[in-house]
Amino acid sequence: MVRVVGPAPTVVVRPDDEPTAATLLAAAVEVMGAHGYHGASVRDIAAAAGTSAAVLYHHFASKQGLLVTICDRGLDILVRATEEALDLAGPDPADRLGAIVATHVRVHMESQRESLIGNSELRALEAPGRALIVAKRDAQQRLFDRVVRDGVRRGAFTTAHPEDAARFVTAAATSVAIWYRPGGALDAEEIVRRHRAIALDAVGHRP
Repeated sequence: MVRVVGPAPTVVVRPDDEPTAATLLAAAVEVMGAHGYHGASVRDIAAAAGTSAAVLYHHFASKQGLLVTICDRGLDILVRATEEALDLAGPDPADRLGAIVATHVRVHMESQRESLIGNSELRALEAPGRALIVAKRDAQQRLFDRVVRDGVRRGAFTTAHPEDAARFVTAAATSVAIWYRPGGALDAEEIVRRHRAIALDAVGHRP
């Protein structure tokens, strides 16, 4: 039996969520984050929330429904934050790329558990939930693709392979969730600064 006392708060819980559903969602993040989707049973999640499997099924159709909700809401946060960063970045291609890289990295550090679940458990998603999540991941990637292509058109970036460079940048920024440790040798802002620099190198930025 997995014993989790008081599931930690999670970014995927919304203010208007019904309280029991919110607790179940937080418990799912806690248990799936620790044991993976397949290692987390409905009974474990319900117990972590201090309730029963019957109550869980009242709020969510299945464990799969919990996973889809975690992934869906996590991506909504990421895409919305990236779009806002792009809106505020101004016209300079380097500033625009730096802004969305910084946002992508920060979201993956600030919602580390949720990011790890969303990225590592994509293979566990079933249709139609998988199609929904893949579409939102693709939308996030298109933001990076567009910024890099625009930089190439303007002569600010020299990469001959803009789509490949954009995927490289997003993959590197996403991987922060795997290795980042609060209180580690690098603070969050230094990690952001380094990833901005790496991104500009990857696209062949020409000052």
